[in-house]
Amino acid sequence: MDKTSIATARHYTWGQACDGWHLLEGEDLSVIEERVPPGAAEGRHRHARARQFFYVLAGEATLELDGTVHRLAPGEGLHVPPGAAHQLRNEAHEDLRFIVVSSPRSHGDRIEVPA
Repeated sequence: MDKTSIATARHYTWGQACDGWHLLEGEDLSVIEERVPPGAAEGRHRHARARQFFYVLAGEATLELDGTVHRLAPGEGLHVPPGAAHQLRNEAHEDLRFIVVSSPRSHGDRIEVPA
């Protein structure tokens, strides 16, 4: 096993100039570090199978989960169970960096939900 970091991980972009790095890519477990610039957000959605855990490294995340808004500071995280509608936003004035852990992986398991 080799160590991994954003310098060596597979990179992708999404949404409004957001970055993601696949730190671990397994069918049963995914670990991704993401960067979201100020004002950017993902679309509201749910996952049929995947449970997720969002953990903030830097900045502040606004994570709406089934209609309840949670503000997460560095060192704080939130579990999103399968089937729960959610949306992550960066409403702050600095980049948001966080880790999202999904089991099983969430790619291909996304169902868009109207806001």
